[in-house]
Amino acid sequence: MITITAIITAKSGYEVTMRDALLAVAANVAANEPETLGFFISQSEDDPRVFTTYERFANRAAMDRHNGSAVVETFFGIAKPILDGEVTLVTSTELSATVR
Repeated sequence: MITITAIITAKSGYEVTMRDALLAVAANVAANEPETLGFFISQSEDDPRVFTTYERFANRAAMDRHNGSAVVETFFGIAKPILDGEVTLVTSTELSATVR
């Protein structure tokens, strides 16, 4: 299992725009990406400008398809102008998961 954790910070006043753009990606994943096994989005309770995604892929090819998709391209078109700093991305091999 390949995972990506992303930490994304929006400029002040753009929290709703970023949230909506991330939710559009999640909706597309649910409808069109069976090998994306999990796509989780969180918004910080302490700073609503900060979003975290945790993405689980069956394999690297599934991750590459997701990252090369039109919906991800559209997301970054929306997100880039409203980012406050760089996106932190960590790509990993999942060692353990508990899902209930």
